[in-house]
Amino acid sequence: MARAYNFAAGPGQLPETVLEQARDELVNWHDTQMSVMEMPHRGEIFKKIASESTQDLREILNIPANYKILFLSGGARTQFSMIPMNLAEKSVMAYVDTGAWSGYAIKEAKIYGEVEVVASGANHQYIDIPDYSSWNIPKNAAYLHYTDNETIHGVEFSAPPEAKNIPLIADMSSNLLSRPVDMNRFGLIYACAQKNIGPAGITVVIIRDDLLAREPFAFTPTMLRYTTHSTTDSLYNTPPTFCWYMAGLVFKWVKAQGGLEVLAKINQRKAEKLYNLLDHSDFYINSVKKPFRSRMSVIFNLADEKLNSTFLQESEKNGLLNLKGHKTKGGMRASLYNAMPEKGVDALISFMQDFEKRYA
Repeated sequence: MARAYNFAAGPGQLPETVLEQARDELVNWHDTQMSVMEMPHRGEIFKKIASESTQDLREILNIPANYKILFLSGGARTQFSMIPMNLAEKSVMAYVDTGAWSGYAIKEAKIYGEVEVVASGANHQYIDIPDYSSWNIPKNAAYLHYTDNETIHGVEFSAPPEAKNIPLIADMSSNLLSRPVDMNRFGLIYACAQKNIGPAGITVVIIRDDLLAREPFAFTPTMLRYTTHSTTDSLYNTPPTFCWYMAGLVFKWVKAQGGLEVLAKINQRKAEKLYNLLDHSDFYINSVKKPFRSRMSVIFNLADEKLNSTFLQESEKNGLLNLKGHKTKGGMRASLYNAMPEKGVDALISFMQDFEKRYA
């Protein structure tokens, strides 16, 4: 059966070979006569699955030994709370505001203490990232938090910001595994799975040992303490075992593609193709400034918004799904995550060119 190209922001498209392997192993995983979904999470079989996936991720990202890898529930929104509860140390928390998701993180952090917004793209409608020279990072900040890729506004950092000896924390929910990362630049990285890692339901947290040593606020629940999960290999409670297994399959798929260096080149090429179409058209509009354009989340509008519904109806008929933009932003959005093949982007471009010829 032919599969459509799914441009959804999340849950996003998964590699077809991963889905096929999961299908083949669903009822009887490796002759155990059990599905992964039925395995005891503290049993030796699942522990092996968990350990292997953790090691694969460590190899893919070249994660140093002084970082712990956690597989948690709750998505990025739970991390918006866990980070200040565990790491604020009753100090000011520094945040960068580059769009909707950083805004949600800032709003949540304010519940737990003083937040300093060191830079904001709000005055420019989030079409760029403020120049680093204008950032005012407090010297006593507990950490500096930023969102590496804003899926709603289509803005992405080309490189990590300079944190000035303050622990750097990154929400990489929508672009982790899309390119190499220098882990030594970060104190903590977190990412919900449903973009480049696996199905919705599990969240990856990579945290440096010195941050684990910080004292959480006294009211922090046991389940929301990083040490609870770091000392139990993320098995303190029953984790989302099937999602963890699926993430492990994706990690092996990433390695089979040649690793992050190879995927980064493919992702850059996919994005450049689509932006090239947008730049040479008056029919489609992308307002994000070029140096800050996201490779993962390409947003655009039709010059004639009356054609929006027609565009979406016809694109769906052509096997190009979920191109509607976020409800707060409108327009269109094409998510070009790892599992979106280049031929899927080519198909979208061909459709858009034909649509423009017929309706311009």
